[in-house]
Amino acid sequence: MKWFIWIIIVILILVYGIVRYAMSTALRTENPVGFEIVQIPGADGHSLPAGVWYPTQVQPKPTTMLSIVLMDVARNAPISGNDLPLIIISHGNGGGPASHADLALALANAGYVVVAPMHRGDNYADQSAVGSVSWLTQRNEEIHTAIDYMLDNWEYHNHIGPERIGAYGLSAGGFTVLTAVGGQPDLRIIAKHCAESPEIVCDLLQSVNSPLLSADSATVEKDFLPDLRIKAAVVAAPGLGFTFVPNGLDNVHVPIQLWSAEDDIDVPYATNTKLVREALGSWVEFHSITGASHLSFLTPCSFLAPPAICSDKGQFDRKVFHTKMNNSIIMFFEEEMK
Repeated sequence: MKWFIWIIIVILILVYGIVRYAMSTALRTENPVGFEIVQIPGADGHSLPAGVWYPTQVQPKPTTMLSIVLMDVARNAPISGNDLPLIIISHGNGGGPASHADLALALANAGYVVVAPMHRGDNYADQSAVGSVSWLTQRNEEIHTAIDYMLDNWEYHNHIGPERIGAYGLSAGGFTVLTAVGGQPDLRIIAKHCAESPEIVCDLLQSVNSPLLSADSATVEKDFLPDLRIKAAVVAAPGLGFTFVPNGLDNVHVPIQLWSAEDDIDVPYATNTKLVREALGSWVEFHSITGASHLSFLTPCSFLAPPAICSDKGQFDRKVFHTKMNNSIIMFFEEEMK
């Protein structure tokens, strides 16, 4: 039986080592950050799960898992502060609240409340809405729904300053944020574009036999409604940027910080970010990142993350980049939402 006891001891030591290592790599902040998962009631009776980060005075612990991300937060702690600005984060196709957890933590560390809804039917666990006629308008609606909830029904809603609301979005989330600040895309362009200059979104739509690939059926059930409460927005590598040409961004009148990855082959600059940048004109503050790819905008990877979403090329350091980017985003919101 000695050998059995030794095996158990070795296993326990290995497990202890893995747990200690995982805790040492947890995302953490200088100031305490609270975190909770909320269920936002939707108009159709379905709930919208969301992660919420906020300032607190309770000491955090590195024990909260959000998807594959381990965070050093105070789970369900009371909020600290008043008249706090609110930022809503819209993740990309197949993402979730963890997609930009490091940005959410950085914002909460700086005194912001952050809500990151998991878009229904377009997340890592459920792709059932992708490519449908209502796919993109539903995303737009969920921005309004999440802001409504945070201002009216969230437990600490009276700690939020309703005049200081901003938004961040990556890829499909970037598209969503642009529609939330006044963008009106023409989805009929998708069929022509994918026939002439196919890119990854075309492959995605083709894989689900999307009606959006047919110009005749590429209509929407509802309009893309702007949310006038959003005072500033940060957009990274906006997908379907070509649908806003030529006049789809004429009604965007809030400051936009726009990010592009030079090695982005998933959402090519020429047919997406470039067109958005040119259409926004003086409303945009533009940043182009050398050596970055599309997925470089996702939360820096831990040892739990699959290599497919962590494969930055060459010597590109995602952690260093995110530290700089997060600081730049915070400075932008501070300046534009005074």
